[in-house]
Amino acid sequence: MAQQAELQTETLSCSICLDLLKEPVTVPCGHSYCRTCISSFWDGEKEKNNYSCPQCRRKFTERPDLVKNIMLAELVEEKKKNRLQDDPDDQRFAAAEDVACDVCTERKLKASKSCLNCVASYCEKHLQQHNDVTLKRHKLVDPSKKIQEKICSRHDEVMKMFCRTDQQCICIFCSMEEHKDHDTVSAAAEKTEKQRELQESRADIHKNIQDREKDVELLKEQEKTINLSADQTVEHSEQMFTELIHLLQRRSSELEKEVRSKQQTEVSAVRALQEKLEQEIIELKNRDAKLQQISHTEDHIQFVLSYSSMSALSVSTHSSIILTAPENCFEEVTAAVSELREHLHKVLMEDWTNVCHIVERVDDLPSEPRTRAGLLKYSQEITLDPNTAFIELSLSEGNRKVTRMREDQPHPDHPDRFIDWSQVLSRESLTGRCYWEVEVRGEGVEVSVAYKSISRGGEGDESGFGLNNKSWTLKCFPNRYTFYHNSIETPVPGSQSSRIGVYVDHTAGVLSFYSVSETMTLLHRVNTTFTEPLHAGIYVYHCGDSVEFCKLR
Repeated sequence: MAQQAELQTETLSCSICLDLLKEPVTVPCGHSYCRTCISSFWDGEKEKNNYSCPQCRRKFTERPDLVKNIMLAELVEEKKKNRLQDDPDDQRFAAAEDVACDVCTERKLKASKSCLNCVASYCEKHLQQHNDVTLKRHKLVDPSKKIQEKICSRHDEVMKMFCRTDQQCICIFCSMEEHKDHDTVSAAAEKTEKQRELQESRADIHKNIQDREKDVELLKEQEKTINLSADQTVEHSEQMFTELIHLLQRRSSELEKEVRSKQQTEVSAVRALQEKLEQEIIELKNRDAKLQQISHTEDHIQFVLSYSSMSALSVSTHSSIILTAPENCFEEVTAAVSELREHLHKVLMEDWTNVCHIVERVDDLPSEPRTRAGLLKYSQEITLDPNTAFIELSLSEGNRKVTRMREDQPHPDHPDRFIDWSQVLSRESLTGRCYWEVEVRGEGVEVSVAYKSISRGGEGDESGFGLNNKSWTLKCFPNRYTFYHNSIETPVPGSQSSRIGVYVDHTAGVLSFYSVSETMTLLHRVNTTFTEPLHAGIYVYHCGDSVEFCKLR
């Protein structure tokens, strides 16, 4: 039974990776492989333009199309299910992504440790044998597929040293030969230093996260404020426009009543006159009929008497007063309403433009404080990092003051130190909104901000403040200011002062320099996008010149 299971496992295994088939495909000769394995194998033969089967070595003139073997795929899935049921410990065996034991001869188990001395990995069983032989003197690490990278290719020794000069891992023989005069330390010592830097980086990241979380909360509150203000404005506007509409409707109704009343009065007068005239027409027609009747009287005496009696009746006269009425008696009312409409339209359009401009000016996002009191709310205590200070710079006052000296200072070698530029960075990283002030004494200094990743060596532009895209600097001389970024010079007008204020809003990408005296004057503002945490920086030109970060709290 065991032999049958072993035979089935071999049948369902890929002859390239030696593991159970994954997405099995069959080539023209009938052999089956994992799709990824055979594809990678043929990619290696692509340059030869000659493809073959890894098992039977049958050659193909063209790269065969891969066809999924449905039956094998189903059998593999069934095998996986049975394996988990029959052998719960099957997960002890190494899969393609695991580090396998180098000693196992049959199916390889997962490695539990790798030995730097032996450059090999061992499962629990073979690790015990290894420890018995070496008396546990060898250096063991967590299983690693890249263990060979820890061996010096030149001396075939474990790399236990680190060259800070060349920033690379080396073995003990390298430290005595080509790295003899370099700054070398043990890998453990370098790890301790890097661990400190790592903790500082994590602290910077955590501070960055906290600053952004505060900004997020602030923005959430501002979103609520904006929504509430907008809703109230819309509600009040709708109410006021509704009142205006109701007023117009009332005026329209009142005008309609006035016109209808006047209409009724005028129509009544017209109808009364019309009835009078119609009555007169009837009377005149009756008179005409009698006169016609008299005209036919043959008796002369009777004719004269009858006509005389008719002539004695009064006959009313008619004046054409109706013809004097205008064709449109309410035309002036229409003209007056039209004039009112034009007046309202003009007022609404002019005032509406003003309303729209006011809406456009609404800005509830955080803005730069406009007063020193507002800036001081974001004051940041700055201390300088001795590990970055140029060899001639002396730090004092709790690392808040930097002075350029004539002699080299006793600074130990450090990879963060500026080699050729007389400058220094702050220990603190600057994220969120920060403000600080410096007191300048001397003939020439630079007040700067820079990324920690700015280069530290060489006299080139890559390490000087303001000469690259990783730093921004304000050059302060007794009679002028100049701003530099990425080697682009910008003259800065402004009143001279021994105190310079710097404001940074990392999230908004704002950097501002101020001249601080009895009044506060904005010297220069930068709007950009900061991609890394910033550090305050100082460059000192002449011996005896100094810059001190002021205590603002």
